[in-house]
Amino acid sequence: MIPQSFIQDLLGRVDIVDVVDRHVKLKRAGANYVACCPFHSEKSPSFTVSPTKQFYHCFGCGAHGTAVGFLMEYSAMGFVEAVKELAQSVGMQVPETRSEPEGRKAGGGVDLYEVLLQAAQFYRSRLKESPRAIAYLKDRGLSGDIAKRFGIGYAPDGWQNLAAAFSDYDGPLLGTAGLVKSNEEGRRYDVFRDRIMFPIVDVRGNVIGFGGRVLGDGEPKYLNSPETPVFEKGRELYGLYQARRAIRDAGRVVVVEGYMDVVALAQHGIEYAAATLGTATTPLHVQKLLRQSEEIVFCFDGDEAGRRAAWRALEGSLPQLQDGKQVKFLFLPEGEDPDSYVRRNGREALEALFGQAAPLSKFLIDSLAGRVDLGTAEGRARFLHDAKPLLKQMQANLLRVQLLRELGEKCRLSPDEVAQLCELAPKSAAPRPPGPRYARAAPTPLARALLRVLIANPSLAAQITAEQRALLDAAELAPVAELIDLLREGAVASPAVLIEATRESPHAALFQQVAGETLAGSDDEQSAQADWEGAFLQLELVRVRSEYQRLTAGGALNEAERKRFQELSRRLAELKGAASAAARPEA
Repeated sequence: MIPQSFIQDLLGRVDIVDVVDRHVKLKRAGANYVACCPFHSEKSPSFTVSPTKQFYHCFGCGAHGTAVGFLMEYSAMGFVEAVKELAQSVGMQVPETRSEPEGRKAGGGVDLYEVLLQAAQFYRSRLKESPRAIAYLKDRGLSGDIAKRFGIGYAPDGWQNLAAAFSDYDGPLLGTAGLVKSNEEGRRYDVFRDRIMFPIVDVRGNVIGFGGRVLGDGEPKYLNSPETPVFEKGRELYGLYQARRAIRDAGRVVVVEGYMDVVALAQHGIEYAAATLGTATTPLHVQKLLRQSEEIVFCFDGDEAGRRAAWRALEGSLPQLQDGKQVKFLFLPEGEDPDSYVRRNGREALEALFGQAAPLSKFLIDSLAGRVDLGTAEGRARFLHDAKPLLKQMQANLLRVQLLRELGEKCRLSPDEVAQLCELAPKSAAPRPPGPRYARAAPTPLARALLRVLIANPSLAAQITAEQRALLDAAELAPVAELIDLLREGAVASPAVLIEATRESPHAALFQQVAGETLAGSDDEQSAQADWEGAFLQLELVRVRSEYQRLTAGGALNEAERKRFQELSRRLAELKGAASAAARPEA
């Protein structure tokens, strides 16, 4: 884990306005900055960034977070990736984590990024000098603009062309980067020769590897970089970096099988496509795509190989499915791939097919049913046997319930019987964080009001008395108690730090929502002080009234109870008077 102290220092050095403005053009609006939200379509700007609170909030779709959260949402980064990106931008070194693979340490990674970028620039320069490579791309219908957008280049024929780009050709970095190999005699040679080169770029825009398409009849047809300290095939998708904005605008990402499919679709205006890198679709691929889109369409060839690839994509999708998001499957006509189909039939025809793609549930049931004879008991038993491990992987509860119903109809069983036979434990509607240390209850309006004042004015936590702290023991006030404890420990200095310090809290979503609400409120300290005191006045009034009513309902009182009843009566009158005075406007 990255220490919270480091996160706090990082957020103290990073300016969220600069971070967001690199991706979304901001305009000054009073004390804040605004833009049209990058996370949903809108014509009037409702996306607000606060330089004082170091926090963003969209009053249209509710998106909110810190500079870390923005990179995670906008660029589909993981938490550690986003922290490293921000740290690099301000010259900070992220403390190494024990769970981080040794080979991905930043020290070696930075050098490899530089080497790979230099190689990409070399390949691009050689493309301009190769009429044969240019003719191939033109024959495939690609324009110079598309080639430039994807950084397409050419690796010349010959054994040591990279020696012209790297003075240290025999040094270790080219080998570590997967660009050169050594033969049995120890002589070095280029891995990529006489190939169209497709740079593979990560979500931060760094070149991390290459795919090379042979010119002519050589084998293999496509050659990918080996796995390196900065490149893991099971994590990366070709074209995702270039497609991010189009994916958000379309609300859809299309996953295809090859580099040329991605660039050909972009050439015809379908810019929301990405491709796996010569490997099966993994859960990490699906997780990354679902962060950016509401719908994934896997588009494969209609042959047997395409259907096998689709089934592996289904298996990779099951653990990542979310209710409210869709995964679909499209099989093109025999002999067609996305590249050939869009060139032959055009953008509108292909997009119409995307709209007709089969939902994951239909593809799953049809595929399983096609393997057996559902007219026999044995076939139905095999059908359910094959479905069992797939169902057990699913986290999307609402979808799983619907699948149980459809599977039951096929097997002549009730949904409950299917669930029992498949040994499915009941699941909540969505994955939940680890259980809280105290009972959770919906926060009252008073609790939200206290949170709003606290987040906007953290110094108020230092004023709390022991008596006031005792008023926060109720379950519905647990978020307020947690936040006050954090503030009094000095762990939270701003709304941005609060969000990151409470990322694993059971109340994290509530803290983020209320922090977003503060962007529309006033920062007037006098009003905040009055709201703070008024809230605790109301809390004590509720407590005193509750005890007063309990004693009143208890019948005859003993001497101690009568004495307590009199104390409560006086205190209740004082509190009511104070509440009335606070509610009256000043003359």
